[in-house]
Amino acid sequence: MTLSRRDFLATAAIALPAIQARGTLEPLRIGCLGTGGRCRALMKSLRQIPGVRLVALADIWDESRNEAAKLAEPKCFVTTDYRALLDRKDVDAVLIGSPDHWHVPMTIDAVQAGKHVYVEKPLTHQLSEGQRLLDAVAKSDRIVQVGTQQRSMPHILEAKKRFDEGKIGRLLKVRMSWNRNTDRIRRYKTGVDPKSLNWKAFLGSAREQPFDDYRFRNWRWFWDFGGGLFTDLMVHWVDVAHWFVGVEHPLKAVSIGEHFASKGVWETPDTVQTLLTYPGGVQMHFEGTFSNARAGAMIEFMGTEATLYIDRGRFEIQPEPGKKVKAEEVVLGTGPKGRDFYDKPDGERLHLENWLTAIRKNKQPSAPVAAGVSAASAAHLANLALRGSGVAEWKA
Repeated sequence: MTLSRRDFLATAAIALPAIQARGTLEPLRIGCLGTGGRCRALMKSLRQIPGVRLVALADIWDESRNEAAKLAEPKCFVTTDYRALLDRKDVDAVLIGSPDHWHVPMTIDAVQAGKHVYVEKPLTHQLSEGQRLLDAVAKSDRIVQVGTQQRSMPHILEAKKRFDEGKIGRLLKVRMSWNRNTDRIRRYKTGVDPKSLNWKAFLGSAREQPFDDYRFRNWRWFWDFGGGLFTDLMVHWVDVAHWFVGVEHPLKAVSIGEHFASKGVWETPDTVQTLLTYPGGVQMHFEGTFSNARAGAMIEFMGTEATLYIDRGRFEIQPEPGKKVKAEEVVLGTGPKGRDFYDKPDGERLHLENWLTAIRKNKQPSAPVAAGVSAASAAHLANLALRGSGVAEWKA
């Protein structure tokens, strides 16, 4: 059975959020911390949502601040020091789009300043940060949403219903991939003037090192600032896996990685695999590369009766041979399977709307801080194995 997007939204128990008329909501005043490309993409979505004002910006780089200012209110507050933004009483909530190593410090400072938070994934940069963050958020009454937007996508919510109903039988294995074939590795002239930014502020808790424009613009692939493919890409799907299966962290990770295209340029490998084991014998496998796009970005739950396939634009139930489970396909996004993004559903906007609704109703959002810590922990364990002997076990 194949359902179109229109048919699915008409028959499913969920639907895209209704848009309220402008002027009917008390505005939520939002400040943005770390206004690079990812943050500005989310700002563009926020601008479309009623009851939102982008009133303040903080970034250590002139260019990011200037570009973000074009998306905010004309008289928005602009600063190089995010703490000055957090001190303002006219800011209700913050959007954090900084490099990974700043996520936890900024989130803790924000909730302690009384601000609600939307923070990009991965939530943590190190395993050791998780409990400290959980404690800080628990002591506050602030709403924190982690940017794993799959939790707000209607077709994935509906796919979870199928999973919870036992459609696939007994779960055996979860298979995940995020494969690309893109030229994101070669060194190039970034044109970044070191005088236009505060490099020491960018480093934060990272080790002292001289300014490097390539690292500044490609921080995801250097251990001081990011965690490579496991934290940048796997964390999206492993969050879905943890959510569906109801697990918190793996017991063991076995990982390998290679520099097929990035040797001498990146610190993190451009091609990786990890096998994660969980209580009950469930296995989860992830593969990612920048040299081949086979399968793209997807997750499969493999059971004794059927396999549940999900990407950001569809889900499918694929019965095992001889089983009585009905095949099913729900397609919302147009284009090939496994794409990174689809216009419909607009997962980013849905996830931001979920956060704003949670703030207004004082309830937990779809991707709360505990979920973010959980998903990041799997990526960190995978990296510990990768950077160590190839195997890492969870230590309580």
